[in-house]
Amino acid sequence: MPFHRSEATVPTATIIGGPDLHVDKGSTINLTCAVKYSPEPPAYIFWYHHDEVISYDSSRGGVSVITEKGDVTTSHLLIQNADLDDSGKYSCSPSNADVASVRVHVLNDNFTFSPLPSMLEKQQS
Repeated sequence: MPFHRSEATVPTATIIGGPDLHVDKGSTINLTCAVKYSPEPPAYIFWYHHDEVISYDSSRGGVSVITEKGDVTTSHLLIQNADLDDSGKYSCSPSNADVASVRVHVLNDNFTFSPLPSMLEKQQS
């Protein structure tokens, strides 16, 4: 009996947690790109910030990538000590699948809500 495929499977890339991720300033940005339905792991996965290739040895420091190849290949982009400049569009581009993107929002702690002393006094009475 001949083998028939009802539907061709195409490798796909997704960034887990997208399309928008919010992180606090000073924390670590952890982006995970998963490549599924690939007959073999991609030869490479490039990461981009604002459509520019991310350099892992830039003067900024604290940027690293861990890639695990298998049935589902995952690439983890880690950016330590997130700053407002780290906000924006991030993309992963595997050699054998379309680009996947996510928008990262680094939140400045100046915008975090904290109760005013007068509000605390009202809660205690």
